[in-house]
Parts: sequence; structure tokens; C-alpha cells
Amino acid sequence: MGTINANEIPGTTKPNFDSILSERKAFDETKVGVKGLVDAGIQKVPSLFHHQPDKFGKASNSCDTDLNIPVIDLADIDKDPSKHQGLIDIVKEASETWGFFQVVNHGIPVSILEEVKDRVRRFFELDTETKKEFYTRDKSRPFVYNSNFDLYSSPALNWRDTFISYLSPDVLKPEDFPSVCRDILLEYGEHMMKLGILLFELLSEALGLNPNHLKDMGCAEGLVALGHYYPACPEPHLTLGTSKHSDNDFLTVLLQDHIGGLQILYQDKWIDIAPVPGALIVNIGDLLQLITNDRFKSVEHRVVANHVGPRISMACFFCTGVRASSKIYGPIKELLSEDNPSKYRETTVADYVAYFDAKGLDGTSALTHYRI
Repeated sequence: MGTINANEIPGTTKPNFDSILSERKAFDETKVGVKGLVDAGIQKVPSLFHHQPDKFGKASNSCDTDLNIPVIDLADIDKDPSKHQGLIDIVKEASETWGFFQVVNHGIPVSILEEVKDRVRRFFELDTETKKEFYTRDKSRPFVYNSNFDLYSSPALNWRDTFISYLSPDVLKPEDFPSVCRDILLEYGEHMMKLGILLFELLSEALGLNPNHLKDMGCAEGLVALGHYYPACPEPHLTLGTSKHSDNDFLTVLLQDHIGGLQILYQDKWIDIAPVPGALIVNIGDLLQLITNDRFKSVEHRVVANHVGPRISMACFFCTGVRASSKIYGPIKELLSEDNPSKYRETTVADYVAYFDAKGLDGTSALTHYRI
């Protein structure tokens, strides 16, 4: 009980249009995700996961050391004013051009980072019946496990299973989280909030604003942790771990393991982001691009599928998600002028996220919908 037969896996034959929905529903109802397909011994990627070739092709920076995102060293940031200003300059350039940077000496012990990755992996490798108890598409739950949040709206499914854990501003009850990852999630969330506030201070200063500006706007109010599990894929050329997209938040801080696979779209080229031990990857989200009126860039990125696996990552989204809030966000008034009028209409975080989720990872930016 709890496993599926490889001969009964939905999508193993080329589907016609009418059968796609029922095949996706059948996959969803197994509640075992992509890992369940792999555990069943699947040798071919089902057609539900087949992606159209990307017009930008494969990553092209493997020999080009100039095409790497900046690495920012946060050590002693408060002790040396000249270093502080130098970091702000790097953050500004990275946020305006790449939309991505890596941080080292960020204050989170390596032992914590390793335990996060280990516990994410252990959750997804729980026995099927235990894990099924957490499988849901009810986004109001504090802990949501499923495969492909946009299962019913995306052009093709991704080779990935995910859990979503709401860590702030919710009042957390430990019993709402699986015991295998409960303690480390709550501890990591505390570390991440401290780092996030520091990053928002640097980003505020990079905009020429008071260090507390973005924090006071509520950018650090919400924190959502997404644990991703990318199983080894028998035919990685046919699918993706995560489709091309930008993030529906203010800021993302990503912990990835040694396998790699993350790529960002830079000047119409896919650029590999090689894992750096102990580093965290930071990227600008759509909502930060919106409130900075395009000063900071929310850059499209993806994760390729791989013969090697599982790949483990933990992405922390600074965003209140679908949680209701009356706060209205639009371009920051101090950044606007006659020559730089507002480029976006105002929205709430919940409305933006709901639109993003309904649209799914279809290769287009949700920001377009809010452009004036």
C-alpha cells in the first residue's frame, strides 16, 4: 500500500487534449509526487512533464568566469564604515543588473545549513503513508506538501516535489509541522529573519533611502520556507526541475546543495549558478521590482533536471503569501519624479500572489499584468 505501479503511471503515453486534466488529477491523487514515480521504477519521463525547448538554449558560462553573480562578504559589516559603503555599492549594482548575488559570512552556522538540507531530504524520504498526511492543496494550512503548486494551470509539470511552510507572521504551533523537520524549520526561520532584516537595510541604502525604509514598509513581515526535492531524472533533456519564472515575493534567500542546477537568464543567456559551500543565494522578487519602479530587477531563473539526485534546496520567501493583509504596495514615492513616473499600479501582496499562482509557471512574468 502507498506505492504505485509503473504500468499505471499517468502520462506514460502521449495524451490527447481531453485527457490531460484527468491525467494530472490521477497523478495528484496518488499523493506520492514525482518521488513516487521514481520509486516505482519509472524509466521514461511521462508526457505530462515534457517541456518545449527553451529558445535561449543551454547555459553557456561554464568557461567564462566573468559571468558569475557577485559574492558579498558580510563579515564585520558594522565595524568598518568604508567596507559598509563598499558593500552597498555592490548590492546596488547586483540588484540593478543581475537581480542575484551570493552572501558569505552571513552569520548562520554551517551546521544549521547542513541540518536544514538533511531534514528536508528526510521529510521527503519518509514512508509514504506518513508523508501523505501532509499532502494538500489547501494554501491556508501552515504546512503544505504537494507536487507542482500549479498542477492544473502550467503548460508542463516540473520534476520536483515541494513543501511550503509559513513561518511568519503566523502564530506557530509546533504540532502543525512534521516532527522530522519541525525544530530546524523554526530555528532556521529565526536566523533567516535576522539575515533578511540586514539585507533589507542594505537594499534600502542601495536605493538611497533610510536603512529601515523597506523593513518599515513590511517587506520583512512574512516568511515562507519552501523545501524542494528534485529526484534523479531518467530523461533530464525532456523536462525541468523548475520552469523559467521570477519569484512572487520581495526577496528570496536560497540554500542549495552541492548538485547545482540553478540557472538565471542574463542578457538572453542561461548562466549556471555554481554552488559555493556555506553561501546563500539572494535574489530580488517581483514585488521589490514593483516598489522600486524597475530599479531592482526580478530576474527569470530555472532549475534543470538531472540524472543525479535527489537535489535538495530550501528557498525562503520574504512575503506574506496568500495571507490577507490590507497593506497596499506601489512604487516608492521617494524614487519617483517627473522623469521617472510610476510604472505599476498598486496591489496587495495577497492579490499579487493569487494572480501569480492562478497563472502558474507559464514562462511569462506576472509583473506585466500590473504595468501601467
